[in-house]
This record gives sequence, C-alpha cells and structure tokens, in this order.
Amino acid sequence: MSGGEVAGLIVAVFWAILVSFLAVVLVRLAQTLKQATRLVADVTEQAVPLLGEATAAVRSAHTQLDRVDNITADVQEVTANASALSSTVATTFGGPLVKVAAFGYGVRRAVGLQAREDKGGKRSRRDAARRAVIVGTTVPAARRGLRRTRGKG
Repeated sequence: MSGGEVAGLIVAVFWAILVSFLAVVLVRLAQTLKQATRLVADVTEQAVPLLGEATAAVRSAHTQLDRVDNITADVQEVTANASALSSTVATTFGGPLVKVAAFGYGVRRAVGLQAREDKGGKRSRRDAARRAVIVGTTVPAARRGLRRTRGKG
C-alpha cells in the first residue's frame, strides 16, 4: 500500500468513527427530546386543572371580600344610626326625665316633712330655714354651704 492509500484509509476510518459518534449523540438527543416532550405534556395535564382551581378560588375569595365589604358598610351605617338614635333619645328624654326625677324628689321631701309635722315632731331650725321662702332674695352663703355638705356627712 502506498502512502496515499494509507492516508485515505485513515481518513475513511476517522470519518466512520465520527459519523458513528454523531449518530449515537443524535439518537441520545432524540431520546432526551422525547422524554422532555412527555414531561411537558404531563406537567400541562396537571397544571391546567390546578390553574382552573386556582382561578375558581381567587374568584370565590373576591366574591367573599365583596360580601365582607358590604357587611362592613352595613355595620358602619347601623352604628351611625344607633349613635344618632342614642343622641336623639338622650336629648328628647334626658331633660324631661331629670325634671320628673327632681319633681318626684321634691314631692317626697315635702310629703316627708308634712308627715313629720303631722306626727307632732318638732321642726328643726334647719327645716324651718328650708321652708322659709322670701321672694326676690337669694340664699346667704352660709346656707348654700350647708346644702353642699348635706349629702357628704
């Protein structure tokens, strides 16, 4: 064999090895692509229902939040109405109730003093001072002081 034939044979063997190596690489690459395609298909099969469920859950949460917002607005309105009603009732009935209570206290006090006099009890100087009313005069400071300390003793 001549040198040219040996060189041609080496090149032919080299090309055969290279083609065989590339064929193996291409076969492995094809298998990897098939497996990747199956994996993507499986993920898609599982992900699509999960995404549907997640969308439904988000919609449900949004609906519930709308309801909570409505309830909160209603509670705020009821609270404002209750506050206004409370103020109205206090204004309407507060003054007259205080006056009725004061009148009732005065009547009880007068009846109590009258009952003591009817039983023959003596009037104390204090009772006499309370009953003495002079129109157009003011109560002296000493008597006003007695009134303030009366309930504290």
